[in-house]
Amino acid sequence: MPSFHAGFHAAVIHPDQSLTYSGTVDQQHLSDVRALAALPTTPRHVVEDPRHPGSVFVLREDGDLDWYQPLDTGESEQNERTTTGSGLVAAVAPLAATDPGTAWIKDVIRFGDGVIGGAMDTPGNPPRVVHHTTESPAGGKYLESVASYLIKVAAEPHLIYCPVTDRIGQFGSLAHSARALRNDGSRRTNREGLVCIQIEVLGRAATPWTDDWDPMRKPGWQKILAAIRSWGVPDSWPAGPPPKYPGGSAPRSRSTWQSKGGHFGHSHVPGNDHGDPGAIDTGKILLATSGDPDGDEQGAGVTPLPRVSLARVVAAAKKDPSGPDGGLTHPADVRPVEKALVAEGLLERRYADGSFGTKTVTAYAAWQRSKAGGSYSGRAADGVPGRDSLTRLGKKHGFTVIA
Repeated sequence: MPSFHAGFHAAVIHPDQSLTYSGTVDQQHLSDVRALAALPTTPRHVVEDPRHPGSVFVLREDGDLDWYQPLDTGESEQNERTTTGSGLVAAVAPLAATDPGTAWIKDVIRFGDGVIGGAMDTPGNPPRVVHHTTESPAGGKYLESVASYLIKVAAEPHLIYCPVTDRIGQFGSLAHSARALRNDGSRRTNREGLVCIQIEVLGRAATPWTDDWDPMRKPGWQKILAAIRSWGVPDSWPAGPPPKYPGGSAPRSRSTWQSKGGHFGHSHVPGNDHGDPGAIDTGKILLATSGDPDGDEQGAGVTPLPRVSLARVVAAAKKDPSGPDGGLTHPADVRPVEKALVAEGLLERRYADGSFGTKTVTAYAAWQRSKAGGSYSGRAADGVPGRDSLTRLGKKHGFTVIA
């Protein structure tokens, strides 16, 4: 039950983190706010402030965040955050120059001051990703209002993602720690591994957000996955798929968490008790199939990836351009390659049709010339895949190259 207070400061926090103070209100006003937000037809959602009992936030669909703080509360958390944040800038900024992977994803919304943590405690341990859900609605401008809430309570992840609008927000460098996990005793879980990339997805654990969601139609998610893979995070779930919520359970193995790289749910992390993200589709998360047609198991917790035959792709690259328009030689092998080129921004989506035509050849040549593709030039960058360049593309975008 919400605690009783004589009165509250009322303010509106805008998406740019500016604040409009609205004066004071009484307990009855806040009770009315709660009642209205509870109506199923009202696009608002009430969350408690975990750091200050009695303080309440109202997530609004227009991106603003209503904030109610008891009159008897001391100095605001925002002032504390500002002081802490400014002290960290000098300490973490030099790390950016040595980032081996993507630190900041291009063309996403930046939330906050860009400083949410510091250097990792165990950079010699494998890289990993932790998946969360916000337990809030999605769509509209909930991305902005939930982001404001996370900043206000100092619980920022690295990234926040809306599966409805495909929009992404970023709070801090992927090279540094985030704030979305509890410590496991004295072990700082936020700072485990080379990186510990944390993603909050708008949605609820009880209704997995991957239902009726097609990752191949979500270029925003593809950007996130490309950034994750740039750090060498394996396409695997070392602790198994996240369990159903409520009613499911998962081991929170310290040895697995500390020694294995890959994808974890919040429900897998030792020292934490949350059940999110629920039973999300681990295959969709990795843009991969959920089953292995050849029956070749790739290890517990590992999602099988699409297989691409190098010989078939090469044959298609040599035959399709000179054949009839839209000629399909080996479309099942060509499509994962074209989807990867689309994700790289090298091929227009309308040409990802399973035909390795002239547009695909040109796009693949651009991949070969790029740093990620191996810095090929001249005849080596002819648009016909070789094992090295195709393997690099597959590792980054979720397919396995076979002979």
